[in-house]
Amino acid sequence: MPVLVAVVAALIWGLMAVCARIECVDAARAGARAAARSEPRAAVIAAARSAAPRGARVAVTREGDLVRVRVEAGLPGVGRLPVQVGGEAVALAEETVR
Repeated sequence: MPVLVAVVAALIWGLMAVCARIECVDAARAGARAAARSEPRAAVIAAARSAAPRGARVAVTREGDLVRVRVEAGLPGVGRLPVQVGGEAVALAEETVR
């Protein structure tokens, strides 16, 4: 019976990690869309944070015509082994489209 409980707990934790990863990807996409529209940096970060898991870190960079948004969140792991999940999105800045 204890083994079954451990397996179920591991499956639930894995599902939570997958959900957090999906949230990070969605948040990065929201931030990339805002950055592509040339919104201010604070608005881009706010857009990404509104969809990100609590406590996530948001990074916004510009590389030529592309804007890149990376969202990373930490999850509690087994014992003292935290797990990092993240997502990244890249978009073409609208002012570069002719």
